[in-house]
Amino acid sequence: MISNPFFGRKRPEPSRPVPPGQYLEDGFPVLSAGPTPRVDLTTWQFSITKNGESLGEWSWEQLNELPQTDLLTDLHCVTKWSKHDTNWRGVTFDTLFKHAGISDRTGFVMAHCDGGYTTNLPLPDILNGMGMLAHTYEGEPLAPEHGGPVRLLVPHLYLWKSAKWVNRIDLLDSDVPGFWEQYGYHMYGDPWKEQRYHGD
Repeated sequence: MISNPFFGRKRPEPSRPVPPGQYLEDGFPVLSAGPTPRVDLTTWQFSITKNGESLGEWSWEQLNELPQTDLLTDLHCVTKWSKHDTNWRGVTFDTLFKHAGISDRTGFVMAHCDGGYTTNLPLPDILNGMGMLAHTYEGEPLAPEHGGPVRLLVPHLYLWKSAKWVNRIDLLDSDVPGFWEQYGYHMYGDPWKEQRYHGD
């Protein structure tokens, strides 16, 4: 992980609790596992697959034609900063699954991203309003350094699970570690339980 460039700044006092071990950050630090990729919206596509079969595919235009959802939520990074009241807009996975006629509601997913990053999640954790494909942050198109044009947003888990530059999720029957999980990060990542690393 890239070190926090905001270290040493005066930290704001939380107006409500943050998870154990976290401090409140008023900025939006940029942390990525690799360089920021260049993404061409004319060829961008998001897909949901299972066992190598495509269950649903959307171009940039098609994604924006789907019902859009606004979300006000807090963020919690494994590097111990939290940010309150962030505003997002995007398409929920409930909408994507309904649009594609996908009936799966159990199992796991592996998120795949431009640049090769992956992360795993239980499928129920992206449904029932808990996960979205986010393309707008604070009323502006999501900046590339924060995962634009589209990132996975699963704010009830540590932020490494909200994969940047996401372009596909695979539906899986069993849990498989993604990029950081292979290096010892927790398979789930609940910030309120401090599930940062394997064994937490």
